[in-house]
Amino acid sequence: MYILVQNSFSSNIKPVELEKVQFLYLGNDVKIWPHAKLINTENISIGHRTIIDDFTLIIAMGEPIKIGNFVHISSFCSITGKGGFEMEDLAGLAAGVRISTSDEDYAGGTCLTNPTIFPEFRRTFDKKVIIKKHAIIGTNSVILPGVTIGEGCAVGANSLITKDLEPWSVYIGIPAKKVKERPREIIQKLEIEMFKKYPENFARE
Repeated sequence: MYILVQNSFSSNIKPVELEKVQFLYLGNDVKIWPHAKLINTENISIGHRTIIDDFTLIIAMGEPIKIGNFVHISSFCSITGKGGFEMEDLAGLAAGVRISTSDEDYAGGTCLTNPTIFPEFRRTFDKKVIIKKHAIIGTNSVILPGVTIGEGCAVGANSLITKDLEPWSVYIGIPAKKVKERPREIIQKLEIEMFKKYPENFARE
């Protein structure tokens, strides 16, 4: 297992010391680059051969965050909130994707807003976000709480995802709208070929 990581309690941690960091689960051949910041790692599960790039922020304050195998999270992404997050195998986030699993009533005019406010004066909600297998989210897109991105779904850059997206479809826009189907046969065939060629990478401990 080869990891480069700076966790939330030290800016000077060395790679060899990472064995002391407690994760909910940590797979083999994981790479987390030094300027990524993961908070509450004991509530984060990361699968095999996953890469998390520099300047990504992941905060696991409520429900667990579960990241699958062969997942790539690019630089400047953020995953925040208390609702929980799950990203399945072979999925990816391009640079600058923002995922929130918590929100509050900004428009209702019946409460105060922002984290400095005492809880009884706020109206907040937490909802899990799920990104299914083979899904890819384009640069600077935003995913709101409670959304499920279907298997094989591709989302174009600068999109706003406010509701569930269908499997094997291409979406783009604000809000994101379906523009076409995404062919699945070649992708699924290549997945099977890779599993057969490198079977040792898919056996969990």
